[in-house]
Amino acid sequence: MKAINVLKSAWLSQIKIKPFTYTSKGVTGKQSICCITLCWLLSFTVHAGSTLPTKQHTIAPLATELNSPWSMVKLPNCTWLITERDGHVVIIKNNKQSRVKLALDGIYVAGQGGLLDIVLSPDFNQSSEVFFTYAQGNLDANRVVIAKATFNGSDFSQPKVVYQVATDKDTPQHYAGRALVLPDNTLLFSSGDGFDHREQAQVITSQLGKTLRINLDGSVPSDNPFIKHKNLAAQAVFSLGHRNPQGLVYDYDTQQIVSHEHGPAGGDELNYLTAGSNYGWPVITYGKDYSQARISPFTEYAGMKKPTVDWTPSIAPSGMAYYGSKQSAFPALQKHVLLTTLVDKKLYAVNLANGKFSQSHVFPEITGRLRDVYVTAKGNIGVLTDGKDAKLLFITPQ
Repeated sequence: MKAINVLKSAWLSQIKIKPFTYTSKGVTGKQSICCITLCWLLSFTVHAGSTLPTKQHTIAPLATELNSPWSMVKLPNCTWLITERDGHVVIIKNNKQSRVKLALDGIYVAGQGGLLDIVLSPDFNQSSEVFFTYAQGNLDANRVVIAKATFNGSDFSQPKVVYQVATDKDTPQHYAGRALVLPDNTLLFSSGDGFDHREQAQVITSQLGKTLRINLDGSVPSDNPFIKHKNLAAQAVFSLGHRNPQGLVYDYDTQQIVSHEHGPAGGDELNYLTAGSNYGWPVITYGKDYSQARISPFTEYAGMKKPTVDWTPSIAPSGMAYYGSKQSAFPALQKHVLLTTLVDKKLYAVNLANGKFSQSHVFPEITGRLRDVYVTAKGNIGVLTDGKDAKLLFITPQ
């Protein structure tokens, strides 16, 4: 206990919290892409019964034989891009599937590392630019980086690194690596705690266990919450006290950022992110270590935000997408976030509008380890399965 209190005091002495809000409306990027892709290959019809949504729907595979995919995005011309951790991008265009290898500088494919997220630039229609997150380095020193490239319809230009996490780690776990373009055209992305370095989540000068906010050119916005800190690494920090955040979306109905993250054995969390806030890891948690040892005696502490939703035992949330009031294909899902899970092997919908954050198991016929979920502008849903021989499944109403 004495050691925990000494560490805790040191961490808290570095934290200065101030209010910070966004006023921009709307969002461009990963969740604002329009156009319906025609379902192809063998499809089947099901009814969700008593679970949400109650409309009849069709599920069709848009891509098959995927190799450890991590994320996907849909382009305005109905093309899909799917990242695979070994550095490939699978292109689904005109009902045909192809695969290209990105020339990623120093990609580190080990453990949970490799090519991770993909998001579109807010001016994609003019620039054809996409942003990637990936693990870079080697076992002794690795980190998450942000790179951008242009897509010509069949291949990508040489990706250019625009930002790299300033704190190296020597573990191939807990990269986080989820990215989100905010309404003000800044880029928010998550950096995990590196598994063996969880105390750094509370150190403001470390970029492990944080969400970071940058401009699209890699510079640091002048209104970041710690911009006046003398340390350059701290100036990019948006929020701290995170473990391994892999869900990051913008709720355009309430103009709030929603995140989820993996806990240890239990203690998975859903949070509303605000600039400068501390989300507690590892000082407060509902989870235990994998050995069942207690990580901390605290589930709450002054100056630290408790999770909006806690999942204990763990469901292992992976991807997340916001189903807003503008999406109409499945009206029952409006103002919910959809979550894929790796341990529960289910797709969940969490109601953000009823104040109770009630949860529903949706589309129960989709099972197995689920890696990511995507909602199109009209409200059709893509679900990415995990591992070898994975699929991209597309859900549309009848």
